[in-house]
Order: sequence, then C-alpha cells, then structure tokens
Amino acid sequence: MGAQIDYYVSLNSPWTHLGAARLEAMAARHGAALRVYPVDFGTIFASSGGLPLPKRSPQRQAYRMMELRRWRERLGVPIQLEPKFFPAREALPAHAVIAVRESFGDAPAIALAHAILKALWEQERDTGDAATLAELAAGVGLDGGAVLRLAEEPRWAERRAADTQMALERGVFGAPSYVLEGEIFWGQDRLDFLEAALAR
Repeated sequence: MGAQIDYYVSLNSPWTHLGAARLEAMAARHGAALRVYPVDFGTIFASSGGLPLPKRSPQRQAYRMMELRRWRERLGVPIQLEPKFFPAREALPAHAVIAVRESFGDAPAIALAHAILKALWEQERDTGDAATLAELAAGVGLDGGAVLRLAEEPRWAERRAADTQMALERGVFGAPSYVLEGEIFWGQDRLDFLEAALAR
C-alpha cells in the first residue's frame, strides 16, 4: 500500500497550477495516492492570518508577479499572468471536483481539478461558468451534463465546508498544500521536499 498525499487546492491558484503536472508525475513515480480537497481559502485566510490577493500590500502583489514570471520561465508552463477571468467563481467548480471525488474516485477528480486550473491560467476560460465546466468535465472523460447536475446538489457545499474545517485543524493555511503523514508541504516550490519524504 503506497503513501497517500492529501492535496489542498484553490482552483484559482496559479501556484497550484504550476505544480500540478509535477505532483502527478511524482506520485506516479513513488506509487503514492493523491486525494484532492478544493477547500475555501477565503475561510482559511480569515482564520489563519492570510489575506486575499486584492487586500495584500502593493509590494507583495508586485513580488507575486515577479515570481510568477520566474516560475513560468523555469518550468516552461505558459501561464497568463493576468488571465481574463481571474478570479473565477470557485464554488461550482469546487463542488464539481468534490462530487467527482466522492462519486467516481480520486483520479478523475484530480484530472478535473487540473483541467480547471489549465483552462483558467493557460486558456483564459471562465471556469466558473456552468457550460465551460461541463466541457472541461467531458474533456477528461466524464459525462459533462451529469457532473454539472451532480455538482449542483447542496450536499457538496456542506462537504466543502467540512473539508475546509479539517484543513484548518490540520494546520493548512495556503494553496497548494500537500500533506503526507501529517507533515505539510506548502507551495509548489516545496515539491522537492515532498519527493524526499516519499523516498524515505
């Protein structure tokens, strides 16, 4: 039985997107399972001392843009620095990912989450739009209409709130966070440390 990485994501996060493919490849190399949690970082920030992007100081916002340029160049991931639909409405896509996770399994849920991130950050699509979300679900081999209908069930909002509370209790405060056996690795720039932990 391989290790399990609990993967806490924001579906609006460029950093989550920048680490997505590398995380999947790493998990496959080590035979580790991934379980995705698209939690509400608005709630997490409010409870952990973080600030949403528009409320951060100009210095921090400027440095974020510098870092995005650096990582775009380093990784060769063609992200748009200021995509047209950022920040996207996150509730419906998050509920869709949770619904897929609970109904069909972890692998299709991660495929959908990563398709949503790519659509927002590379393709400049409106990932909070229901029709777009259905197309993205179909693109990863799911029934788009069925996923959309499932995502609209109110139970997933309750599950997301519970997942968010669990994240806080575990000490998660930023996206992406990867949790392995209780140890948190915050940020795609900590994937090397996660891989070292997996190798032990």
